[in-house]
Amino acid sequence: MRAGFPIARPGMTVGLLGGSFDPAHEGHVQITEEALRRFGLDRIWWLVSPGNPLKPHGPAPLAERIARARRIMRNPRVEITGIEAGLGTRMTRDTLVALQRLYPGVHFVWLMGADNLVQFDRWDRWQDIAARVPIGVIARPGWQMPARFSRAARMLWRARLPETQARRLARAMPPAWVMINLPLNKLSSSAIRAGAGQGDEKGRS
Repeated sequence: MRAGFPIARPGMTVGLLGGSFDPAHEGHVQITEEALRRFGLDRIWWLVSPGNPLKPHGPAPLAERIARARRIMRNPRVEITGIEAGLGTRMTRDTLVALQRLYPGVHFVWLMGADNLVQFDRWDRWQDIAARVPIGVIARPGWQMPARFSRAARMLWRARLPETQARRLARAMPPAWVMINLPLNKLSSSAIRAGAGQGDEKGRS
């Protein structure tokens, strides 16, 4: 295993939550702890994205975002990583290929908000992502219906498991996905950045 990379044994279930985390906040903590519990995961890794240095209003430096994330996310079952910078990957599909090669026998689950499911069909090689790992969708208030009727959801409707079977997801054969519903939490990174006078950033692909 590469130095500085998380440790995971074959047979473990690991959720992957990617994003800029610019900045990390209690909303991220909430969805992470709910995903740990309701999907029955052994670990969750936050994949703090490297960001694009060419963007004039890009995210804060990676080390700064990781340090803040580690201060706010105290659960010992959650690893805060800059693993994509170490792998040299930017697209989700390429990250998954590299992780599955590095961690044979580990059951990965890709975690995303329902807002990302709405535009998932615009991600690079999104169907290959769905074919590689099960997907746990976390629906915040207001996003459940748009996500359920999104193009990706319609194309993957046969692969959807009911919320009551969420704990089966990590060991399900992909394509497989479950949507879980969360209570209201109004915090968002964009709102925090706006309060600090910083620019916004688009989601990952």
